[in-house]
Amino acid sequence: MQVKPYKSSGDDKKTQVAGMFNSIARQYDFLNHFLSFGIDRYWRRKAIQALKDINPSAQIILDAATGTGDLAIATAKSFNRKPIPELVVAPVITSNSITDELKIFGIDISEDMLAIGRKKIKKKHLADTIELLTGDSEKLFFDDNKFDAVTVAFGVRNFENLAAGLKEFHRVLKPGGCAVILEFSYPTHPIIKKLYRFYSTYIMSKIGKSISKDDAAYSYLYESIEAFPSGDKLLNILQAAGFKETKFKQLTFGIASIYTGKK
Repeated sequence: MQVKPYKSSGDDKKTQVAGMFNSIARQYDFLNHFLSFGIDRYWRRKAIQALKDINPSAQIILDAATGTGDLAIATAKSFNRKPIPELVVAPVITSNSITDELKIFGIDISEDMLAIGRKKIKKKHLADTIELLTGDSEKLFFDDNKFDAVTVAFGVRNFENLAAGLKEFHRVLKPGGCAVILEFSYPTHPIIKKLYRFYSTYIMSKIGKSISKDDAAYSYLYESIEAFPSGDKLLNILQAAGFKETKFKQLTFGIASIYTGKK
């Protein structure tokens, strides 16, 4: 079942998602941290650690559905390397294979989210390391076999065609490269499940609506989590996309999960 933000709209999901994130861009970071009680930062740290565990020497990273760049920024700070000089997107991404250098490309369909991300990156003096680009994470404009890793935080749930997006991740990865996906999941413990449903339905959505002024955005958040093929179902889609050594780990009672796979 495909969940869309604006049920009364005839637009496709991709168009609706882009419009939704443009609508809530200015409030997005605050609401993310506020509504998760800051736990989203911990989840990103765990995703970065998963990346380091699999590929500690990763130099060229794609952060898909990057939004305002939080995961890209946290990754750059965690790796703490100097930027790769004069690294370009097209037609070929090359590296001089010095493991103390790093370049991260972030891509997203919401230009308003990217605009905020670019300001954050500039303020943190990471503009030489991180480059944010407007583009579709399901139809990447990068050449094959160019990235050491692809990361994404809370983004694949919004894909119009999840299988196609994961195949694109696999295509642009170098042989031996890895994907690290951080995504919301649905708790299975009966008590946590009830508490989560209550919080998401009656508290999170109402606070999100009142601050963002977008009635649909935070209702969509819960609905999309409930409909998302988490756990083993997502591993099956990753495997069908060509990934091997696929694994997932639940975080915070299963409210979020980290999925990994290698090319």
